Amino acid sequence: MTGTNLYHALGLHMHQPPGNLERLIQSSPEDAEQIIRCYERAAHYTREYRDSAHLHLGFSGILLEQLLDPGIVDAYRHIVDIPQMLEWYREATNIELVGMGYYHPIFPLIPKADWEEQLTRGRVIIERAFGRAPRGFWPPEMAFSMEMIPALVKAGYAYVVVEGIHVWPQDGLSDIYRPYLACHEGVCITVVPRDRDLSIAQENGTDPDWFAGESLRRVQSSPRPAQARLLTTWSDGENTGWFRTLPEDLGFFGRFFAPFMERARTGETSLTPIALSDYLEKNPPAARARVQTGSWSAGSMAGQEFSRWAGSEAQQKAAELIWDLSRRYWDLAHEQGSLGEKSRQALAHARTLILEAQTSCFLFWGDAWIPHLYKRTMPADRDLAQVEDDLLSNRRSK
Repeated sequence: MTGTNLYHALGLHMHQPPGNLERLIQSSPEDAEQIIRCYERAAHYTREYRDSAHLHLGFSGILLEQLLDPGIVDAYRHIVDIPQMLEWYREATNIELVGMGYYHPIFPLIPKADWEEQLTRGRVIIERAFGRAPRGFWPPEMAFSMEMIPALVKAGYAYVVVEGIHVWPQDGLSDIYRPYLACHEGVCITVVPRDRDLSIAQENGTDPDWFAGESLRRVQSSPRPAQARLLTTWSDGENTGWFRTLPEDLGFFGRFFAPFMERARTGETSLTPIALSDYLEKNPPAARARVQTGSWSAGSMAGQEFSRWAGSEAQQKAAELIWDLSRRYWDLAHEQGSLGEKSRQALAHARTLILEAQTSCFLFWGDAWIPHLYKRTMPADRDLAQVEDDLLSNRRSK
């Protein structure tokens, strides 16, 4: 089937919390192999179908930091040649890289003063790893608010993928199969709605023929079926058995991606794979929308947008600690000219720990992973206290 107006942007989200690749290879080598092969498969299959496939891949900065670590490269060498894998990504013109923030933070839950560095560090390491900068942004945990728009644009992003059920078009017609322009404080960015249901199917297992048929059915019943239709599906790329399964021909790439791209290659599907940048260049947003604050987890429940990460008393206490440490850091950062070398080093160390503590995983698992957060905040507190004491001593001596 050719000549349809239905375009498909397929995305995968890749992330591991700090130190997790080392922990896995030491304590759970089977899981480690399953996960590292997920990253290799994405590179391998896009090379295999370079004439028909388009794939969007988002890597957290902390995951790339681990993949670039010589110790990790050596530890996984018997499974995957990581440098060669990264080189495949660098060469793949049919992979569109997407940013997400260095330590994978829930942006609406962390201090705004920290947004810029999370965004900048994330872009820098993507350029370092792959030789090109991302144009699009995937909010960690799909946690988005309109207030993020100026920071994203300042960081260099042209579009952001958001949960489709949170998009409120100005004309009142719910239509997740086209992009929109969203503006905040005079700054605008393109927002691309995700199809939630089909993304869930993508993550947990689906048949390419069912997927194509269901996609066509959905867009034909959308408000503007005769116009160009953009179906965007996005999911984690390594967090379910559908992606991790060995052998690979039983999972996502073997049972869905490869046959789907074979059909695209021969024109036997109603979906045309496309890169979002290419689609948006030809079909820029013609309508405006607001995006409700929320994430993937809470749907449209007002007031409960981030309860998955801040619902318990322990989670809220941990989040408040991060805000306090960030405030103390910025108070001291404004005094750097009065600090000695040792204090400046302590302040820089605290800064990294504070940003690392903002990793969403430390709050995602209820109270179970909060100790990982405190392993960062406790030494950060000591570093800041040292700098505060030194600054006070310097003032007294004058």
